[in-house]
Amino acid sequence: MRAVVTGGAGFLGSNLCDKLLAEGWHVLALDNFITGAKGNLSHLAKSKKFKFQKADVSKPLKVAGKVGYVLHFASPASPPDYLKHPIATMMVGSVGTQNALELALAKKAKFFLASTSECYGDPEVSPQHEEYWGHVNPIGPRGVYDEAKRFSEAMTMAYHRYYKLDTHIVRIFNTYGPRMRLHDGRALPNFVYQALSGKPLTIYGDGLQTRSFCYVDDLIDGIYRLMMSDEHLPTNVGNPQEITILEFAERIRKHFDHAPPIVFKPLPQDDPKRRCPDITKARRILKWEPKVGLDEGLKLTLAYFKEVFRKR
Repeated sequence: MRAVVTGGAGFLGSNLCDKLLAEGWHVLALDNFITGAKGNLSHLAKSKKFKFQKADVSKPLKVAGKVGYVLHFASPASPPDYLKHPIATMMVGSVGTQNALELALAKKAKFFLASTSECYGDPEVSPQHEEYWGHVNPIGPRGVYDEAKRFSEAMTMAYHRYYKLDTHIVRIFNTYGPRMRLHDGRALPNFVYQALSGKPLTIYGDGLQTRSFCYVDDLIDGIYRLMMSDEHLPTNVGNPQEITILEFAERIRKHFDHAPPIVFKPLPQDDPKRRCPDITKARRILKWEPKVGLDEGLKLTLAYFKEVFRKR
């Protein structure tokens, strides 16, 4: 019952550490802090079951002792991050994935890959189901992230088929909640930061592109169910309630006494027009579906962001 979580100081990684500890696991978190934050793990400093090791997973991993599970969550994940760190993003998805797989193989441990809905690219099918192969521009600016994750899935399945390694793959759709960075660059933190700063909310394109937002506690519950399952092929975990970016911005505006105006800017290249998961498989195999509604989740997340903003 000892797990290694790469990217353990990140938004999802740190929430996953909390879940594993609550389920009785001993946890070793690895991170090099390219996008992770020490503060995400500070509440675990006194836990006897938790350890942290600064490490770059793109280099060979040295972990002492027994390991039962390796969960690979390391990677820049927002467009500003992977556009700022394109080579590091490609490396952590390729070499980093192999290093994490090699660690699992050496320790005779199970392996879990945090993949992404970006594997579907700018989809021609909606909602996106796991059998859809995607519509990705491999040489576009977003390709460094999309293709790194597609490669990591292929590498994971190769280790599963060749070495009979017990592997699991989750395709994560848009997720939000406490511990997102205020300067993350994705829609929710962008809107909230702008609103708290008294600036207009920036919408790229006409705002009619859609996303589906899953609260982090729901997502982590789905991830834990998948890691404990016997399913080896990719599985979508996310909220199937689709909403336009324009409507999402309006939802956020309602939480502020002086609702900020909205401004429109050009849509970035290869930005997906629709993003919505088909979670039929997760419902069937994991008996999972999201429980936290958008309004409830926004209240919790905005309270966190306001506190972070106040302490700046």
